Amino acid sequence: MNRLARETSPYLRQHAENPVDWHPWGPEALDRARSEGRPILLSIGYAACHWCHVMAHESFEDAETARLMNEWFVNIKVDREERPDLDAIYMSAVQAMTGHGGWPMTVFLTPDGVPFYGGTYFPPNDRQGMPSFRRVLTSVSTAFRERRGDVEAAAAQVRAMYGRIDTGAASRVPTVAALATAARGIARRYDERHGGFERAPKFPHAMALDFALAAWRRGLMPNGMIVARDSFLAMSRGGIHDQVGGGFHRYSVDDRWLLPHFEKMLYDNALLCRLGVHLHQVTHDPEIRQAVEDTIGWLGAEMTADGGGFYSSLDADSEGEEGRFYVWDADEFDAELGEDARVAGTYWGVTRGGNFEGRNILHVAADPDATLARVGGALTRDDLHGLVRRARAALGAARARRTRPARDEKILASWNGLMVRALAEAARALEHDHARTLAMRAGTFLMQEMVADGRVLRVYNPARDAQRTIGFLDDQAAVALSALSLYELTFDERWVGHAQQLTESMLRWFWDDGAGSFFDTAHDHEALITRPRDSTDNATPAGTSLAVELLLRMGDLLDSERWRQRALDVLSNTGEAIERYPLAFGHLLVAADMAVYGPVEVALLGDRASVGFTALDRVVATQYVPGLVLAGGQTNGGVALLRQRELINNAPTAFVCRRYTCDAPTTLPETLSAQLELAVDAPPPGEFGGRPANG
Repeated sequence: MNRLARETSPYLRQHAENPVDWHPWGPEALDRARSEGRPILLSIGYAACHWCHVMAHESFEDAETARLMNEWFVNIKVDREERPDLDAIYMSAVQAMTGHGGWPMTVFLTPDGVPFYGGTYFPPNDRQGMPSFRRVLTSVSTAFRERRGDVEAAAAQVRAMYGRIDTGAASRVPTVAALATAARGIARRYDERHGGFERAPKFPHAMALDFALAAWRRGLMPNGMIVARDSFLAMSRGGIHDQVGGGFHRYSVDDRWLLPHFEKMLYDNALLCRLGVHLHQVTHDPEIRQAVEDTIGWLGAEMTADGGGFYSSLDADSEGEEGRFYVWDADEFDAELGEDARVAGTYWGVTRGGNFEGRNILHVAADPDATLARVGGALTRDDLHGLVRRARAALGAARARRTRPARDEKILASWNGLMVRALAEAARALEHDHARTLAMRAGTFLMQEMVADGRVLRVYNPARDAQRTIGFLDDQAAVALSALSLYELTFDERWVGHAQQLTESMLRWFWDDGAGSFFDTAHDHEALITRPRDSTDNATPAGTSLAVELLLRMGDLLDSERWRQRALDVLSNTGEAIERYPLAFGHLLVAADMAVYGPVEVALLGDRASVGFTALDRVVATQYVPGLVLAGGQTNGGVALLRQRELINNAPTAFVCRRYTCDAPTTLPETLSAQLELAVDAPPPGEFGGRPANG
């Protein structure tokens, strides 16, 4: 066992038996590199990463390779999910050096931590133009010892790059025209044949699809609803969606969503679940609802910790094979389903030859009518749906006897915040009791276990005496937004209090007055070679885009002009970027939409337990309203949006306001529905939508 055996990260512990003399990131390793004058070999990955496992088996478990690593380098292993700051800093260097990035990431650093060479996966032998890992080790070590000047020159170039990143560049504020340009850019990348964007490999891009839906609702993207709906349905029918157990895999290797990279990540499922809720509000499509409910069922069954938080990921591999847990050979499929096998096999595209290494990845191969036509007989749609439900249950029971993929059981604050928000919205829109239970338990867990003095912790560690890493900007903002979503679900003002405390702490610890923007790390964070500040929405929303949305929503709910202005300050530096690279700013575009068009304020006044209040609340919950800011309850609380309101005839009353103007208060659900439609359709008043009408 090496030093990693003492670590709490499942990814680091996966390497505890390597013959490599691994260190975790920390003073011991960095001091050793400086004192011995040795370069650092930094390896970054995560527990569910298939190619990380491959490289570990091929190289890190190999005695001769380990001997070279131990002789020439100080070797450091990092879990990118626990340390996104290190991942962001060194990934930017690898991308600059090689033109691409990914995991596993291998970076060679000077003894003071500056990268001078890097890459991703290196094979054990020279292959397809890639040098073997041993050859890379030898070349880098030789260069460091014999051509130190070249190494220092490369490191100086990286330092200069970090300086440019830190300085940034002024841009222009988002406008309706900028949002329209971004919408056109997303539309151009849409794959009309298979859904999603561009060619393989295909990632879900749930945030960009969410913006496409908002842009459609604003009239900026005529096909935006089709882009979002058809992409979601293509994914839900494809192999990227687990047709038996629910939930979505990480991405598709092909362009039609059939062949997934089989790991399941909590954040993908959170973002896709929330997108599905928004699509259901627009379409009321039962197939979309089913995909959302399947994801919630998977989450409750496989990803929920006893205390209420959610685990991070499921591995792609089991029994030494990628996807083994999820695929079926035809004989096994037939044996498990018996007389249902013929119809179910037609529905899910099962063949003798299979579609993945001789086995079958289940996918919806035809719509119900086409399936019924192919199998013949007197089956109805209802019969088919019942048969598919039976088949799923039987296959699920059979799969439970297999060796399950490894589960990364660390609980990450930002990913949990994203999932709580998705569940809270699903509970409201779909009246889904299980989603409500999961959301409330996890939200309570976050506040009790992962918030200390207003600061969010990155990783939950049940060992109270263990070192606890203070969270990053995305943790702080995502957990605050989850608290806000639980307020909208319950109208319990305690959740507003949590969100307010977290927002104030976020500004204290992450805001940079000089640049008018946020850092990703707190002011008291470990000093690194640069302080990361990244506003791009990659696999997860950037801390910056989450913070902007939080400030806009909280500023409106509590009538804080200072918070609103901070959000606008950040957006004022993003106008050009979101136009040029819209797929990289999906969540920030949604926040910019809210700033440009202004929030739609809805205040529901009255007894929350009354039938009349519930009827008004259901109207809001089932309509898709971009930029919605919602408050409910009595006027004597701490929510500014509820103040100075009066009931009509002592009955629960709804107030809809937008841009200095409020509609007539109403007690009628149908009137409220019409007012919401008009509020969303109204044109923007000018840049950033002006100051909202809290009166």
